[in-house]
Amino acid sequence: MDWLSQHEPKKVSADEALGVLRSGHRIFVTGNASVPQRLMDALNQRALELHDLILIQVLIIVKAEYVQPEFAPHLRVNSLFISPSIREAVNAGRADFTPVFLSEIPRLFKTGRLPIDVALIQVSPPDRYGYCSYGTEVGVTKTAAESAKLVIAEVNPHMPRTLGDSFIHLSKIDYVVEVDYPLPEVQMAISSPEQEAIANHLAAIIPDGATLQMGIGGIPDAVLRKLHNHKHLGIHTELFSDGVVELVEAGVITNERKSLHPGKIIAGFLMGTQRLYKFVDDNPIVELHPTEYINDPFIIARNDRMVSINSALQVDLTGQVCADSMGTYLYSGVGGQVDFVRGAARSNGGMPIIAMLSTAKDGAISRIVPMLEPGAGVVTTRNDVHYVATEYGVADLYGRTIRERARALVEIAHPRFRAELDEAAERLYHVPRLFVEEVPWAGQERPAGKTGSV
Repeated sequence: MDWLSQHEPKKVSADEALGVLRSGHRIFVTGNASVPQRLMDALNQRALELHDLILIQVLIIVKAEYVQPEFAPHLRVNSLFISPSIREAVNAGRADFTPVFLSEIPRLFKTGRLPIDVALIQVSPPDRYGYCSYGTEVGVTKTAAESAKLVIAEVNPHMPRTLGDSFIHLSKIDYVVEVDYPLPEVQMAISSPEQEAIANHLAAIIPDGATLQMGIGGIPDAVLRKLHNHKHLGIHTELFSDGVVELVEAGVITNERKSLHPGKIIAGFLMGTQRLYKFVDDNPIVELHPTEYINDPFIIARNDRMVSINSALQVDLTGQVCADSMGTYLYSGVGGQVDFVRGAARSNGGMPIIAMLSTAKDGAISRIVPMLEPGAGVVTTRNDVHYVATEYGVADLYGRTIRERARALVEIAHPRFRAELDEAAERLYHVPRLFVEEVPWAGQERPAGKTGSV
């Protein structure tokens, strides 16, 4: 049955679909590689005719024209994770940020704490039963669409048909906008020598048979490249990219040893190149599920040998992790870090890891600091932290005293800052000095903010 032709009255242009918007509406837009680009173009025009629109989003990887000053009276963004394209607007006060664990975002929609009038989504063409796949973004989108009063969907033949709990029936879509354009691509990162060093440290402690959670970027991509000699790895993650495909094709990721969903790659969304999108299309080893399942720490913990790898902007000498801000400057969000740290910590043989470069701003400042900068958000508490890795090694903080933690973190800081951190550890936490000043500051003015904001 040709389901689209059966629902001919629902087929409209993007401009016609957005004609249903009214002032005061709360609009959800799906993110990542699934942003409905034609609908967003139409929204940029329609919004200027209305006022008091609220646009709810998570991670957007395309341009966000709607946060420019001219939209201020008409539309305001409420983002649950700060994308680079809206970062300046959030910090300038033209857009809002709601801090929340990724696992709990769907609950905001279901309970009506964040009500949704209209959901703008992108899906695959319907199958013979009338079901469209959410494709590359199931995560928070499925629950948002199910909670919205009105659903407007771009139907795109380039959207892969991903399996799992990842479908919406055409009868649940109010307006269909047929489109035909390739999904945006995110290339694997070219890792720096420092990121390669971190990857070497982590590859050495990741056991065979581990189930992995990691994102995309220089460090996670470098780690994946270092795992080609491992065996029987599995995936349970909020997102994955092309590096996972390489390890599947190399026979490293088999998912056979997983204690939950054996034989399956389990994720919430994905971003990568056309190679990735073709790999996941109708692939029975890949299942996408909503975030309230993927990121539930109790579900994550059911994976034996669960290894989570997440990043940080700063870590203080007690182990507190700031990952969402630079002081009061809001940078990203909580995301799924705490969900996976807690899930991996409760897993049989699990390892929650925070991995970061030891310095920022081209080596000018240390990411390991005596104290977090005033206003910095504590994303992962020192009670939750187990392992912290830099290019200089891995510090095991779990069950350690404050003095032991401080000593371990000083030892994996950049050598240029160890003496300064050593002095702070002695002054703040009575840790005996170990290092001497390695940079000849005598007779020179010490640079300001050496262990300050990243």
